[in-house]
Amino acid sequence: MKQTVLRKYARLIAQKGVNVQKGQDVIVYCGLDQPKFIELLVDECYKAGARTVKVEFSYQPLRKIHVRHQTVTTMAKVEEWEKARYQHYVDTLPCRIYVESDDPDGMKGINQKKTAKAGQKRYPIIKPYIDKSENKYQWCIAAVPGAAWAKKIFPDLPKGKAIEKLWEAILFTSRVTDDPIAAWCDHNDDLSKRCAYLNSLGIAELHYKGDNGTDLTVGMIPEAMFLGGSETSLKGVTYNPNIPSEECFTSPMRGKAEGIVYATKPLSYNGELIENFSVRFENGKAVEVKADKNQALLEQMISMDEGAAYLGECALIPVNSPINESGILFYNTLFDENASCHLALGMGFTNTIRGYEDKTLEECREMGVNDSMEHVDFMIGYEGLDIDAKTADGKTVPVFRRGKWAF
Repeated sequence: MKQTVLRKYARLIAQKGVNVQKGQDVIVYCGLDQPKFIELLVDECYKAGARTVKVEFSYQPLRKIHVRHQTVTTMAKVEEWEKARYQHYVDTLPCRIYVESDDPDGMKGINQKKTAKAGQKRYPIIKPYIDKSENKYQWCIAAVPGAAWAKKIFPDLPKGKAIEKLWEAILFTSRVTDDPIAAWCDHNDDLSKRCAYLNSLGIAELHYKGDNGTDLTVGMIPEAMFLGGSETSLKGVTYNPNIPSEECFTSPMRGKAEGIVYATKPLSYNGELIENFSVRFENGKAVEVKADKNQALLEQMISMDEGAAYLGECALIPVNSPINESGILFYNTLFDENASCHLALGMGFTNTIRGYEDKTLEECREMGVNDSMEHVDFMIGYEGLDIDAKTADGKTVPVFRRGKWAF
């Protein structure tokens, strides 16, 4: 891939993704797959005005070794220096960039129960730091090709060609055109208008109906609104948390979901794939899950804490989105969730509440925003999905027909 094109992508992430402010610190979390691109990204962050840019590399095989040899107690322990680091992040609010490239099957064989237990013990210790930073800093998730990921998507191509093919797909779906910044301004404007229309309806419920068996009704929070594309932090900085992004999303009312929904794409969770699964809800809670592959992992996912079995997000994406029309199954949530409508189990977004900036996190959660250590998106959209909005004044308004916007 041409360096000039990759430079544009790096600039897009730095300027439109996290929108680095002059004098702000930046942290980049990434794998070992594309170090040259990370160089470009770091350089663009500095050019955007960053004071410091720190890179934290990760490597799936090392993670597996740690889990194999460490005890649950060791894995769960939050050292004093870690607490100091978390507090430093609370105090300084650095931009955070997450560059994904992992193998979708890269953690296959790991002791998932051991990992889950450690996470459950660790989370209550770090949660106060997370809550103190909520909605205050800019963050962005983007992607670069990893060799194993590319081969998963394009198994018949040689490694080099598979990586190049994945680069092309990432750049296309991320709108890296001749002028990516302008392209994203136009895209954000379109998503903003769609959200404004949805917010004007006064939606009380969304009813999902599909010829694959999906029949689910989800209640909305009266004070909630749909968001899409760019967001604005409590510090007044506008940024784009996902590159790519095609969704208009909101946080539904905790405890208000009835029926069954069938996933239409595999879910990569903790480095393993869960395939061909369904989730049945009663009184808002996932009470039954079934999967052809990794059902035990799916059951573990919804039992991580009390909120993990409740919905935290409803997102609307048409099947004629650029990602879906690429015809590629990415085996990666960042892309697959933006190819079709999805739901998320676990934590909801407090910034979907109107006037959230004048409310505490606790007040937003009391209004119905779900809280959890988890936030797991799974895809439910396809050409056979219809969605109706039932409004507070009793009307039924079509939102999706056959997987596409009905307006």
